Amino acid sequence: MRLDKYLSERTGLTRSESRKAITKGRVAVNGMVCRKADTQVAEDAAIAVDGTPLAGSYQKYVYIMLNKPEGVVSASRDKRDTTVVDLVAADFPRRALFPAGRLDKTSTGFVLLTDDGALAHDLLSPAHHVDKQYLVTLDTPLTDAMRAGFAAGVTLADGETMAPAEAEPAGEDPCVVKVTLHQGVYHQIKRMFGVYGAGVNALHRYAIGGVALDAALAPGQWRELTAEELALLQKR
Repeated sequence: MRLDKYLSERTGLTRSESRKAITKGRVAVNGMVCRKADTQVAEDAAIAVDGTPLAGSYQKYVYIMLNKPEGVVSASRDKRDTTVVDLVAADFPRRALFPAGRLDKTSTGFVLLTDDGALAHDLLSPAHHVDKQYLVTLDTPLTDAMRAGFAAGVTLADGETMAPAEAEPAGEDPCVVKVTLHQGVYHQIKRMFGVYGAGVNALHRYAIGGVALDAALAPGQWRELTAEELALLQKR
């Protein structure tokens, strides 16, 4: 990787600021001052700026578990609304993060933010059948017809048939349902229940691919995935 890009990702400096620091002799690579911004450096190189070694180690990719609050959009940028990436941008200023899967603006829960395009593709690909689990509050009780229809594969109003899914009571309240999907289609849960004349009052995603949303994360809070959680998502 080019030294200026490496320095930018590790420090939060812009690429231009990184180049200036390098050309002025402020950056050392493995103990030697380097003044060429295009110098190729290894991920485990020892980099120091103004004599101070960079803290931590280089991360090729970032994986963030975010508890999305209502009113925030699942996008990298938006001209009008706060995005899920905006919530973490101050801590990852030079990362090209994006949500690996979306939630509606009114929905809440687990959104995975990353810059690893290959993993995101695997998690979203219909061929991999990654489970995603939700708590859904309906405006009418769950019926046996809904449960059977989900299990068989609901045919939407436009004629598209969804993959089999699970809809089960989540507790004593008959209007609160645990839904497990194995694919991702625009407004899928709302459209599936709509076939049965049921409306969705609230939708909260609490797990992706066997990784549960950390109960300690309040809406809007986030943390990086643990090595164990990442390994679960990578088993595709």
